Parts: sequence; C-alpha cells; structure tokens
Amino acid sequence: MLVTLTLIIVELTDAAQRRWWAADTLTTDIVAGMLVLLVTVLVVNQLLNRRQARQRGHAVAAQAAIMVAQATRSAETVSAVIDGSGDRGAASDGFRTYMMMLLTGAPVLIGDPVARRFLEQAQYLGAVMTRTLGAIDRSPDGAAVPSDRLDDAMQQLRSAAAPLLQLLSPGTRDLIQRIGRTPEK
Repeated sequence: MLVTLTLIIVELTDAAQRRWWAADTLTTDIVAGMLVLLVTVLVVNQLLNRRQARQRGHAVAAQAAIMVAQATRSAETVSAVIDGSGDRGAASDGFRTYMMMLLTGAPVLIGDPVARRFLEQAQYLGAVMTRTLGAIDRSPDGAAVPSDRLDDAMQQLRSAAAPLLQLLSPGTRDLIQRIGRTPEK
C-alpha cells in the first residue's frame, strides 16, 4: 500500500516521472500488474485469517463446553460424596477425568484472553475439588465437609464459559450438555 501511494503521489507531482511512465509502457504494465497482485494477495490473506480465527473460536468454544460438562459431572459426584450419598471412588475417577481434560485442553485455551480466563476458572475449580476430596479423606467418620466453595467455583466456571459458549449453536450446546449428564438423569 505504501509503494502504491508513493507511486501515485510521484505520478501526480512530477511531470518528468509521468512522461517516463508514459514512454515505458512495458515497465508500467509490469509494475501495475505486480501492485494489483500484491493488493489481491493481501485481501485474500486477511479474509483467510478471519475465517481461521472464526473456526478456531468455534473449536475453543466446543472444548470449553465439553470441559464444563465434565466439570459439572465431577462436581456433582464430589457433592454426592459430601452429602453421604455418593461413591468416593466414582468422585475420584470423575475428578481425574476432569483434570486430564484440563491438561489436554490448556494449550487450546491459553491463546485467547477470554479462553484464558475460562482456563483459570477451570483450574480454580480443580483446586477446590482437590481440597474438598482431601477434606473428605481427613474428616473423622464422615463428618460434614462444606460444599459452598465447590458450588461457588462451579458457578464462576459457568460464568467464565458463557462468552465462549455463545459462539456455538443452541443445538450444539444442548448436545454437549446431554453428553455430560449422568445416565441417571
């Protein structure tokens, strides 16, 4: 663009330069063709970059939706253990699965500021679940362990995921939520 603007300004201000371009038609045609080609390449490159960013945004949103579904399932199993109605082994397995998803999804989520905030909240939820499961293990004879932090962390994760999930169609969101539900539901 800078070269094009420079050539236009020189063409308008310098009569000798104008005569030279008029006399050397082959050079003029080659330069004009190259400029058109370069501008076309720049426009196409910008369009492809935007398309790639939009597709990447959908992939990040899908990853976040799957992680929220697993986080919900894991938090529910941990809450069931707190209430005394759940299985400690199932809660540990669900927690382990969630943490593995978190580890594998982190490289996808770390590049975008909104996705990074979601990742931070997902990590915080993992830390809260770790503390909660540890407190359950340390509690004497199944003494009550508060689940307020777990509920708050889950709500914060859902809030952080909301802007990402808006990129998905309602049908895709529903499908991912159905996948995350336990068979009993």
